[in-house]
Amino acid sequence: MTCRWPTVAVFILMTIFVQAAAAQAQISGSSLSIPGISISIDPSSEPTDLTTPIKILLLITILAMAPSILIMMTCFTRIVIVLGFLRQAMGTHQAPSSQIIVGLALFLTIFIMQLVFNKIYHEAYVPYSEKSIGYEEAGINALAPVRAFMLKQTKEKDLTLLVKISKIERPESINDIPTFVLIPSFILSELKTAFIIGFMVYLPFLIIDMVVASILMSMGMMMLPPIMISMPFKLLIFVLADGWYLIIGSLVDSFYI
Repeated sequence: MTCRWPTVAVFILMTIFVQAAAAQAQISGSSLSIPGISISIDPSSEPTDLTTPIKILLLITILAMAPSILIMMTCFTRIVIVLGFLRQAMGTHQAPSSQIIVGLALFLTIFIMQLVFNKIYHEAYVPYSEKSIGYEEAGINALAPVRAFMLKQTKEKDLTLLVKISKIERPESINDIPTFVLIPSFILSELKTAFIIGFMVYLPFLIIDMVVASILMSMGMMMLPPIMISMPFKLLIFVLADGWYLIIGSLVDSFYI
């Protein structure tokens, strides 16, 4: 129900505006005229020029696909999964909250992908804005740094699997791998890597839970939840070991190895 409020508000504002314009036209004695909007497609004299409707269409397409591109074609997936494993292993439930985890993963993604973004800006956007290259070449230049990043993080086993499933000809080199094959291969590799790191993060906290549970059972305190006792010890050890420094540092370093 709340998602409809913006639409209702816009409709009410438009109604008020039309009524006010009609009242003003009645006072002045003139008729109310509504401006028309027309979109035309004219031939372009330069290959770097795009008509306004095509620019609007491309902009809407990019905005619609931006969340998927950010999540699936960057390091966001690995970071957010590892941080989720960390919160679950510590047993803190909603601390840190999901908004904080997603926000931290987002800004770490921007930090790690800064070199890729700079290459896209200098090799694709700047030449295209200066009209030294066409939009097709700009798109190829923009995709090249992203492909290089994904290829560096993708395992050969996953690439082989997706090439086999797609039933395409065996690529002669890495650069010949189609992007529609590279993207799911990269996602699959990121999921595997994230779960491996998550297991390594989970293991020390699991040992603490087992030790606390064994001590409680030996003392005959079977009705007391072990998690209630182990959580303060896990927090203490995590703080003393400077856990956030180790986790974030290891995550960032894993993309540069």
